[in-house]
Amino acid sequence: MPAEENKVLARRFIEECFNKGNLNSVDELVATNYVDHDPSMPGGIYGPSGVKQFISMYRTAFPDLAISIDELYAIGENRVMMRWTARGTHRGTLQGIPATGKQATVSGMTLSRYENGKGVEDYNNWDTLGLMQQLGVIPMASQPTMGTGTQPSPH
Repeated sequence: MPAEENKVLARRFIEECFNKGNLNSVDELVATNYVDHDPSMPGGIYGPSGVKQFISMYRTAFPDLAISIDELYAIGENRVMMRWTARGTHRGTLQGIPATGKQATVSGMTLSRYENGKGVEDYNNWDTLGLMQQLGVIPMASQPTMGTGTQPSPH
């Protein structure tokens, strides 16, 4: 499958599955041997049923979930790199965390591999800590001053 078609599949996965909650599309877009490597899910996510559970978990916790694709690149013939931003209001339980009513915005990146028109593997890295801080589960760290010009004098 040409690399550009994989970008179409990646965009369709975000739009139909995550943004619209159409879980039937997961079966069309995700291979039975699919695996997702996501540090926030140490046990991994496997196959279409695992993807459906993952999407359901986040859409239940954030019913207004909206993921925008900030950048999308085809890499070689079977990989796609996506930088994305997710927004939503925490209105349902998320992994034991009761609804807070707080809005959250997180960003992340996903490297996907496709075979025969379906996703077979994803590597995700996203701001899980930032999400937990925005929900008030973990306190915000004090913000260090990074500076905008002159260095302090060593004396």
